[in-house]
Amino acid sequence: MIPIPGHARVWIATGHTDMRKGAASLGLLIQEGFGGKPNSGDLHVFRGRRGDLLKIIWHDGLGASLYSKRLERGKFTWPSAKDGVISISASALACLLEGIDWRNPQYTFRPELAG
Repeated sequence: MIPIPGHARVWIATGHTDMRKGAASLGLLIQEGFGGKPNSGDLHVFRGRRGDLLKIIWHDGLGASLYSKRLERGKFTWPSAKDGVISISASALACLLEGIDWRNPQYTFRPELAG
């Protein structure tokens, strides 16, 4: 799990992004395309066209880190807007990374007996 600081915000770039981009190219997209600051300490999340790959860029004050996650089955739940960014909570990001619909998480059954 990514160590998310308490003051950090999580930004999702709606639509799809070219997943061949690295940390520098994504940082430039944050700065010029969305008007954000890539070195602010916030997490910026991008999704590919197929929907099964995520990239997260995060600057911790010393340097930028680039995380990626690919789902074996299914797709990441993503906002329907074509361009722009939205902010979500750290717990919604945790659901997103697990492949859970972060907009409407459902309680799952837990067995009460061991046998």
